[in-house]
Amino acid sequence: MVGAVEEMRKIIGKAAVLIEAMPYIQSFRGKIVVVKFGGSAMENVDLISSILRDVVFMHTVGMKPVLVHGGGARISAEMKKQGIEPQFVAGYRVTTKEVIQLVKNALLDGVNADIVKRVQEFGAAAEGIAGDDSAMLRVTKFMPEIRAEKGRPPAPVDIGYVGEISSVDAAPIYSSLKRDAIPVIATLGLGDDGETYNINADDVAGEIALKLDAEKLVFVSNIHGVMRDPADDKTLISSLHVSMVEELMDQGVIRGGMIPKIKACLKAVGAGVHKTHVIDGRIPHSLLLEIFTDKGIGTQIVQ
Repeated sequence: MVGAVEEMRKIIGKAAVLIEAMPYIQSFRGKIVVVKFGGSAMENVDLISSILRDVVFMHTVGMKPVLVHGGGARISAEMKKQGIEPQFVAGYRVTTKEVIQLVKNALLDGVNADIVKRVQEFGAAAEGIAGDDSAMLRVTKFMPEIRAEKGRPPAPVDIGYVGEISSVDAAPIYSSLKRDAIPVIATLGLGDDGETYNINADDVAGEIALKLDAEKLVFVSNIHGVMRDPADDKTLISSLHVSMVEELMDQGVIRGGMIPKIKACLKAVGAGVHKTHVIDGRIPHSLLLEIFTDKGIGTQIVQ
């Protein structure tokens, strides 16, 4: 009898979770949510499955998720197979003519194809989209400025086929959504010279969210969110107003790989995206917890 009562409590608990999620499901039905994920979350099969199940759930309840992915680890692995040691300048990969072909192979034939296949296995339609195809993502050549010697002004450094977005043509994405498929976007762009360029995935996600007038932009990362003390999870800032960001950057609270994510969030909310989020993809079903529960688990950046 005790076992039956306990089982009934579990069932009631599940029902309560669904009831809590209901107003969020109603609110977000038909809305576009751009999800960018990469980093360590893409190197763990179980984490990939958890994230993609969440995305398929979102699709199933009527939301319109758009996936943007990176693939740095896969690219580096492909380079090493060819005897090429990855090099970085100011955090950007040096991308020669030979390397950009490896980047394309790793992103399209590797990461993108894997994600599309997994989404389909979970019961949703998915379509891979290369950003350089049909010039969906137009780019200009990006040259980071580096201070070579103390006391001398920064100078631009040529790091090869690395681009920054100049324009986005959302037509291929809308076409995919119209077919009730989940667009899965590889972060490649087309330059004015007709060449393919690699692009920072955080920047791509932010620009696509702007172009699509997305309801939400979510960065699935390998940290809990913005924390005042990175070593203490209890210092997580669950809601961050845009006015606080510059101060936190000056204090070094927001630093390293978090900077491009937060900058993309700032630009997105400033241009009309309602909310942006940074969450920890290592937590099972982190996307659902952030979007469909009252408390959430990461940091949301709001206007």
